[in-house]
Amino acid sequence: MRALAAAATAVAAPTPARLRLRLPLGPRAAPRSGHCRAASSSRLLQISCGATTMGDETSTSASASVPAQEQGPAVGAGSVKQQLSRLVVSSLRATVPEVEVEPMVEVSAKFADYQCNNAMGLWSKIKGSGTSFKNPNAIGQAIAKNLPSNDIIESTSVAGPGFVNITLSNRWVAKRIQGMLVDGINTWAPFLPVKRAVIDFSSPNIAKEMHVGHLRSTIIGDTLARMFEFSNVDVMRRNHVGDWGTQFGMLIEYLFEEFPNWQEIGSQAIGDLQNFYKASKQRFDNDPEFKERAQQGVVRLQGGEEKYREAWKKICDISRSEFDLVYKRLNVVLEEKGESFYNPYIPQVLAELSDKGLIQESEGARVIFIEGHQIPLIVVKRDGGFNYASTDLAALWYRLNIEKAEWIIYVTDVGQQQHFDMFFSAARMAGWLPESKEEFPKTNHVGFGLVLGSDGKRFRTRSTEVVRLVELLDEAKTRSKSELLQRLTENGKIVDWTDEELEQTSEAVGYGAVKYADLKNNRLTNYTFSFEQMLSDKGNTAVYLQYAHARICSIIRKSNKDVEELKMSGAISLDHPDERVLGLYLIRFAEVVEEACTNLLPNVVCEYLYNLSETFTKFYTNCQVVGSPEETSRLLLCQATAVVMRQCFQLLGITPVYKL
Repeated sequence: MRALAAAATAVAAPTPARLRLRLPLGPRAAPRSGHCRAASSSRLLQISCGATTMGDETSTSASASVPAQEQGPAVGAGSVKQQLSRLVVSSLRATVPEVEVEPMVEVSAKFADYQCNNAMGLWSKIKGSGTSFKNPNAIGQAIAKNLPSNDIIESTSVAGPGFVNITLSNRWVAKRIQGMLVDGINTWAPFLPVKRAVIDFSSPNIAKEMHVGHLRSTIIGDTLARMFEFSNVDVMRRNHVGDWGTQFGMLIEYLFEEFPNWQEIGSQAIGDLQNFYKASKQRFDNDPEFKERAQQGVVRLQGGEEKYREAWKKICDISRSEFDLVYKRLNVVLEEKGESFYNPYIPQVLAELSDKGLIQESEGARVIFIEGHQIPLIVVKRDGGFNYASTDLAALWYRLNIEKAEWIIYVTDVGQQQHFDMFFSAARMAGWLPESKEEFPKTNHVGFGLVLGSDGKRFRTRSTEVVRLVELLDEAKTRSKSELLQRLTENGKIVDWTDEELEQTSEAVGYGAVKYADLKNNRLTNYTFSFEQMLSDKGNTAVYLQYAHARICSIIRKSNKDVEELKMSGAISLDHPDERVLGLYLIRFAEVVEEACTNLLPNVVCEYLYNLSETFTKFYTNCQVVGSPEETSRLLLCQATAVVMRQCFQLLGITPVYKL
């Protein structure tokens, strides 16, 4: 069963961690089959992105003096940050052609819309070399002056030691938003440096109930898959279920013993699989004779004996039907390739590793010694059996060589970090992965913390049992429906709702609340599960955001205007300060997705979604929409906000509601 760390390179103090990306110089073709070591592609450049603060302005240089080219926003041109970075690359080549340097384009929270912070780093490289530049500020002035002709930038100014403040053109921002409304939100998908990725998540054990511990892996993995898919990456969603192990001998022998006619009565023989597992485990622990039969049963199963294979398939099928109840509620799609799938590949993979001199004998087991770890990675147990490590190595070999994946991501709890560290190190020792962890193909372990109860301990039922996931999700829906009915009854709007609408809305709000309560936290931290908090309509909750989205939809409906017609015939203007703030925040959506994918952090999208709703509230408070002279433009801004919110919901696996 089953992070990319941001590089923090300080440019000006204080500065938060900056994420380092490899980005294409231009629009990339649609995903296709085939392996590609993206890190070696000449089409890629490295771009450093983040946020920083700057000192007071000491000099200015406006790019407005450069004639702007009239053109609409390029379809699939990448994020704003990526587009500005391409302009900065051209300027850097003209400014310091003798120095190879990465563009450093960052969002500015105070002095402008974006910043270029290359000057100080360049000065440290060229000072004393006979350069004509006298100081970093002079370099910044040259960078601003050498920016190519474009319609993105309205003006630039240079502050302090060469920080280039970039103010975007209102007209270009408006065009970019309107272009998205006409051509679709997919035109705002960011570029990622890979075409094929495997995301290994959920991965419950066959014959065991899915519990709240599987919730985080399933939700986080699904969101990562959705973000990569939106970014035009071909994602293989893998469910690495535990369907091959010693527990099956125990289960099969218990089935034979309790129900000799199990083939005739089928699933009824097993009934509740969780209780069946507990009963067989108790027998295994307390009856030495049964334990011996169970161990022999494993051998007979793995040897391919038909009767045992048939029983194994029956148990697996019952488990899958239980898992599917959870996946259906969560609207999660997975392709199962469990431990049994990779089992035939293990001998040849271990033979390759042995031929490379990596596997050694140690205390009766076969192991790989990993530098920096006191214990070795066991790949064959003393009894000759395979284990997690041998299966994971075979799976990685398959994913690299057969599925041609460039990025392989494993979503499990943080407790498995050491296993993945050792397993990835073994793959690098074998030459399967590059020595540099930043080059492709590469692997990442996406760890996550525990789900806690109100007592601060692992979330369990009152009987100390682990909470069953189906029951938890059903309770979320039930509570959501109860609160919705109460609210609609109190405000007299219950007559406007059909039973089907109530059911669908309760499901969307309830399940969405559970997902968002998990995803809004940094995945590495523990979080406390609370129905009261997650179903609250105040604060940073899915319910609050659903209300915000429904309110925008209501504003548009009450205008009695056809937004589909308006976006083709009308135009967006950003003359009011709050219009501009909202417009700027909308167009940053692509780079938010880019950051979330690069750092494998879904909470980045949650933070953006919540801040977007707050930004819209301020806009709506200060800018009359319906009945104002700017009604058409502002309705289009409302629609753009709703579209981006819906896309955020989609990335998070949450179904948006249009009325509440």
